[in-house]
Amino acid sequence: MSSEEITVVHLMRHGEVHNPDGVLYGRRPGYHLSDLGRKMADRVAEHLAERDITHVVASPLERAQETAAPIAGARGLDLATDERLIEAANVFEGKTFGVGDGALKKPGNWKYLTNPFRPSWGEPYIEQVVRMMAALGAARDAARGHEAVAVSHQLPIWIVRSFAERRRLWHDPRKRQCTLASLTSFTFHGDKIVSVGYSEPARDLVPSHLLAGAKPTKGKTKAFGA
Repeated sequence: MSSEEITVVHLMRHGEVHNPDGVLYGRRPGYHLSDLGRKMADRVAEHLAERDITHVVASPLERAQETAAPIAGARGLDLATDERLIEAANVFEGKTFGVGDGALKKPGNWKYLTNPFRPSWGEPYIEQVVRMMAALGAARDAARGHEAVAVSHQLPIWIVRSFAERRRLWHDPRKRQCTLASLTSFTFHGDKIVSVGYSEPARDLVPSHLLAGAKPTKGKTKAFGA
Protein backbone atom coordinates (compact mmCIF):
# COMPACT_ATOMS: atom_id res chain seq x y z
CA MET A 1 0.00 0.00 0.00
CA SER A 2 1.30 3.43 -0.91
CA SER A 3 1.00 6.15 1.72
CA GLU A 4 -0.10 8.43 -1.15
CA GLU A 5 -3.05 6.20 -2.10
CA ILE A 6 -6.42 7.95 -2.34
CA THR A 7 -9.60 5.99 -1.64
CA VAL A 8 -13.16 7.29 -1.42
CA VAL A 9 -15.94 5.60 0.53
CA HIS A 10 -19.45 6.90 -0.18
CA LEU A 11 -21.75 6.24 2.77
CA MET A 12 -25.19 6.20 1.18
CA ARG A 13 -28.51 6.42 2.98
CA HIS A 14 -31.13 4.08 1.55
CA GLY A 15 -34.13 5.28 -0.46
CA GLU A 16 -37.70 5.85 0.70
CA VAL A 17 -39.35 2.91 2.48
CA HIS A 18 -42.95 1.73 2.10
CA ASN A 19 -44.26 2.49 5.60
CA PRO A 20 -47.86 3.76 5.41
CA ASP A 21 -48.48 3.26 9.14
CA GLY A 22 -45.59 5.49 10.23
CA VAL A 23 -43.92 2.78 12.34
CA LEU A 24 -40.43 3.33 13.67
CA TYR A 25 -39.17 0.18 11.95
CA GLY A 26 -35.54 0.37 13.08
CA ARG A 27 -33.91 -3.04 12.68
CA ARG A 28 -37.17 -4.89 12.01
CA PRO A 29 -37.20 -7.08 8.91
CA GLY A 30 -39.82 -6.79 6.21
CA TYR A 31 -39.55 -3.10 5.35
CA HIS A 32 -38.80 -2.65 1.67
CA LEU A 33 -38.25 0.31 -0.62
CA SER A 34 -41.31 2.02 -2.00
CA ASP A 35 -41.63 2.55 -5.75
CA LEU A 36 -40.21 6.04 -5.18
CA GLY A 37 -37.37 4.56 -3.14
CA ARG A 38 -36.45 2.29 -6.05
CA LYS A 39 -36.36 5.31 -8.35
CA MET A 40 -34.01 7.00 -5.88
CA ALA A 41 -31.71 3.96 -5.89
CA ASP A 42 -31.67 3.90 -9.69
CA ARG A 43 -30.95 7.63 -9.80
CA VAL A 44 -27.89 7.28 -7.58
CA ALA A 45 -26.66 4.30 -9.60
CA GLU A 46 -26.84 6.52 -12.70
CA HIS A 47 -25.12 9.38 -10.85
CA LEU A 48 -22.21 7.10 -9.93
CA ALA A 49 -21.95 5.48 -13.37
CA GLU A 50 -18.67 7.20 -14.25
CA ARG A 51 -17.09 6.80 -10.83
CA ASP A 52 -14.38 4.24 -10.09
CA ILE A 53 -16.56 2.03 -7.87
CA THR A 54 -14.94 -1.35 -7.19
CA HIS A 55 -16.75 -2.41 -4.00
CA VAL A 56 -20.40 -2.19 -2.92
CA VAL A 57 -21.57 -3.19 0.57
CA ALA A 58 -24.77 -2.69 2.54
CA SER A 59 -26.47 -3.09 5.87
CA PRO A 60 -28.28 -6.44 6.11
CA LEU A 61 -31.69 -4.75 6.23
CA GLU A 62 -33.84 -5.10 3.10
CA ARG A 63 -34.10 -1.38 2.36
CA ALA A 64 -30.32 -1.03 2.31
CA GLN A 65 -29.77 -4.15 0.22
CA GLU A 66 -32.37 -3.00 -2.31
CA THR A 67 -30.78 0.44 -2.52
CA ALA A 68 -27.31 -0.99 -3.13
CA ALA A 69 -28.40 -3.58 -5.70
CA PRO A 70 -28.58 -1.26 -8.77
CA ILE A 71 -25.13 0.15 -8.05
CA ALA A 72 -23.55 -3.30 -7.73
CA GLY A 73 -25.53 -4.69 -10.66
CA ALA A 74 -24.45 -1.92 -13.03
CA ARG A 75 -20.81 -2.94 -12.46
CA GLY A 76 -21.23 -6.69 -12.26
CA LEU A 77 -20.04 -6.62 -8.64
CA ASP A 78 -21.13 -8.95 -5.87
CA LEU A 79 -23.06 -7.08 -3.19
CA ALA A 80 -21.35 -7.54 0.17
CA THR A 81 -23.09 -7.28 3.54
CA ASP A 82 -21.64 -5.73 6.69
CA GLU A 83 -23.63 -6.03 9.93
CA ARG A 84 -21.83 -2.96 11.27
CA LEU A 85 -23.73 -0.75 8.82
CA ILE A 86 -27.09 -1.62 10.41
CA GLU A 87 -29.55 0.92 11.80
CA ALA A 88 -29.08 2.09 15.40
CA ALA A 89 -30.96 0.11 18.04
CA ASN A 90 -33.95 1.97 19.53
CA VAL A 91 -36.35 1.04 22.35
CA PHE A 92 -39.22 2.65 20.42
CA GLU A 93 -38.85 0.24 17.52
CA GLY A 94 -42.23 -1.04 16.36
CA LYS A 95 -44.10 1.96 17.76
CA THR A 96 -45.53 5.03 16.06
CA PHE A 97 -43.53 8.12 16.86
CA GLY A 98 -45.25 11.01 15.18
CA VAL A 99 -45.75 14.68 15.94
CA GLY A 100 -48.45 15.14 18.61
CA ASP A 101 -49.27 11.46 18.84
CA GLY A 102 -47.74 8.04 19.46
CA ALA A 103 -45.05 6.91 21.87
CA LEU A 104 -44.05 10.28 23.34
CA LYS A 105 -47.50 10.79 24.88
CA LYS A 106 -47.22 7.63 27.01
CA PRO A 107 -45.76 8.25 30.51
CA GLY A 108 -44.30 4.74 30.55
CA ASN A 109 -41.90 5.76 27.81
CA TRP A 110 -40.65 8.94 29.46
CA LYS A 111 -37.95 7.05 31.38
CA TYR A 112 -36.20 6.47 28.05
CA LEU A 113 -35.94 10.20 27.38
CA THR A 114 -33.83 11.18 30.38
CA ASN A 115 -30.41 11.42 28.73
CA PRO A 116 -30.16 12.80 25.18
CA PHE A 117 -26.36 12.80 25.37
CA ARG A 118 -25.97 9.00 25.45
CA PRO A 119 -28.85 8.61 24.25
CA SER A 120 -31.00 6.83 26.84
CA TRP A 121 -33.51 5.53 24.25
CA GLY A 122 -31.12 3.49 22.18
CA GLU A 123 -27.65 2.48 21.09
CA PRO A 124 -25.02 4.82 22.58
CA TYR A 125 -23.56 7.24 20.06
CA ILE A 126 -20.00 6.17 20.82
CA GLU A 127 -20.87 2.54 20.01
CA GLN A 128 -22.23 3.68 16.67
CA VAL A 129 -18.98 5.52 16.01
CA VAL A 130 -16.89 2.43 16.76
CA ARG A 131 -18.81 0.09 14.48
CA MET A 132 -19.26 2.61 11.67
CA MET A 133 -15.57 3.56 11.67
CA ALA A 134 -14.74 -0.15 11.46
CA ALA A 135 -17.18 -0.56 8.54
CA LEU A 136 -15.67 2.47 6.79
CA GLY A 137 -12.21 1.00 7.25
CA ALA A 138 -13.28 -2.36 5.83
CA ALA A 139 -14.84 -0.70 2.77
CA ARG A 140 -11.69 1.42 2.30
CA ASP A 141 -9.49 -1.67 2.44
CA ALA A 142 -11.69 -3.48 -0.10
CA ALA A 143 -11.41 -0.60 -2.57
CA ARG A 144 -7.84 0.62 -2.03
CA GLY A 145 -6.99 3.26 -4.60
CA HIS A 146 -10.54 3.26 -5.96
CA GLU A 147 -14.03 4.01 -4.60
CA ALA A 148 -16.59 2.08 -2.56
CA VAL A 149 -20.28 2.53 -1.79
CA ALA A 150 -21.58 1.47 1.63
CA VAL A 151 -25.35 1.73 2.14
CA SER A 152 -26.46 2.41 5.69
CA HIS A 153 -29.00 4.45 7.66
CA GLN A 154 -29.45 8.08 8.62
CA LEU A 155 -28.43 8.13 12.28
CA PRO A 156 -25.27 5.97 12.02
CA ILE A 157 -24.15 7.95 8.96
CA TRP A 158 -24.71 11.28 10.69
CA ILE A 159 -22.98 10.15 13.87
CA VAL A 160 -19.84 8.91 12.12
CA ARG A 161 -19.73 12.07 10.01
CA SER A 162 -20.04 14.18 13.16
CA PHE A 163 -17.18 12.24 14.72
CA ALA A 164 -14.98 12.64 11.64
CA GLU A 165 -15.70 16.37 11.54
CA ARG A 166 -15.10 16.69 15.29
CA ARG A 167 -18.59 17.83 16.20
CA ARG A 168 -20.49 16.79 19.31
CA LEU A 169 -22.45 13.58 18.84
CA TRP A 170 -25.70 14.67 20.49
CA HIS A 171 -27.80 16.81 18.18
CA ASP A 172 -31.24 17.88 16.97
CA PRO A 173 -32.46 15.03 14.70
CA ARG A 174 -34.34 17.53 12.54
CA LYS A 175 -31.06 19.12 11.49
CA ARG A 176 -29.22 16.04 10.24
CA GLN A 177 -27.82 16.63 6.77
CA CYS A 178 -28.49 13.12 5.54
CA THR A 179 -31.57 12.98 3.36
CA LEU A 180 -32.88 9.88 1.59
CA ALA A 181 -30.48 8.41 -1.01
CA SER A 182 -27.81 10.98 -0.12
CA LEU A 183 -24.06 10.37 -0.29
CA THR A 184 -21.71 11.26 2.55
CA SER A 185 -18.31 10.75 0.96
CA PHE A 186 -15.13 10.12 2.96
CA THR A 187 -11.83 10.63 1.16
CA PHE A 188 -8.88 8.71 2.61
CA HIS A 189 -5.20 9.49 2.07
CA GLY A 190 -3.79 6.11 2.97
CA ASP A 191 -5.69 5.21 6.14
CA LYS A 192 -6.46 8.79 7.17
CA ILE A 193 -9.70 10.65 6.44
CA VAL A 194 -8.70 13.92 4.79
CA SER A 195 -12.10 15.27 3.75
CA VAL A 196 -15.82 14.62 3.98
CA GLY A 197 -18.25 15.63 1.24
CA TYR A 198 -22.02 15.51 0.92
CA SER A 199 -24.35 15.34 -2.08
CA GLU A 200 -28.00 14.58 -2.87
CA PRO A 201 -28.23 13.02 -6.35
CA ALA A 202 -31.94 12.24 -5.89
CA ARG A 203 -32.94 15.44 -4.11
CA ASP A 204 -35.72 16.26 -6.59
CA LEU A 205 -37.37 12.92 -5.77
CA VAL A 206 -37.35 13.44 -1.98
CA PRO A 207 -40.64 14.71 -0.47
CA SER A 208 -40.07 18.24 0.85
CA HIS A 209 -40.98 17.36 4.45
CA LEU A 210 -38.17 14.78 4.54
CA LEU A 211 -35.37 17.12 3.48
CA ALA A 212 -32.80 18.18 6.08
CA GLY A 213 -34.11 20.98 8.27
CA ALA A 214 -37.75 20.54 7.24
CA LYS A 215 -40.32 21.03 9.99
CA PRO A 216 -42.29 17.88 10.91
CA THR A 217 -45.87 17.97 9.64
CA LYS A 218 -48.54 15.97 11.40
CA GLY A 219 -50.13 13.42 9.13
CA LYS A 220 -47.22 13.16 6.71
CA THR A 221 -45.64 9.80 6.05
CA LYS A 222 -42.22 9.82 7.71
CA ALA A 223 -39.08 7.76 7.13
CA PHE A 224 -39.01 6.21 10.59
CA GLY A 225 -36.03 4.08 11.52
CA ALA A 226 -34.32 5.50 8.48
